[in-house]
Amino acid sequence: MIQITGVTYPIPKQYIERFFTDRKNVFIKPATTFKYLKSGMSFVFYQSREDTGYIGEARINNILYDEDPHNFFKIYNDRIFLTFQEVNDYIEHKKKWKFRVRKAKNPKKTIWMAIELEQIRKYSAIQKPPQFIPVGGKYLTEEVS
Repeated sequence: MIQITGVTYPIPKQYIERFFTDRKNVFIKPATTFKYLKSGMSFVFYQSREDTGYIGEARINNILYDEDPHNFFKIYNDRIFLTFQEVNDYIEHKKKWKFRVRKAKNPKKTIWMAIELEQIRKYSAIQKPPQFIPVGGKYLTEEVS
């Protein structure tokens, strides 16, 4: 039987170091690969774009969801790995490449998630994952008997 033990998301190298050097401990993004996540699971940092691979891990302490990512700044302030302006830039950029047309008069809102991390540690060497890590993230699993 396969058991979900955690999750990994690709984070560009330019932002990922903030978890290790700037003591940021809140990861936010539009909610993908999230339905089975819960407190206590592993969060593995996958560095994307250059020098790719797993570079560290943490334990998930708490997960919050909201339609407006700016609300997370009211809760976590400067603990979020992105700045307020970087989130705004992401939202504006996303508007440009959103191409799906919905039949409903009220388009579905994007739900964002904030994953609060604890026990963050960096690996001594980059570890290559066994499989490709998609933009939306990937559950980490293990075989249990």
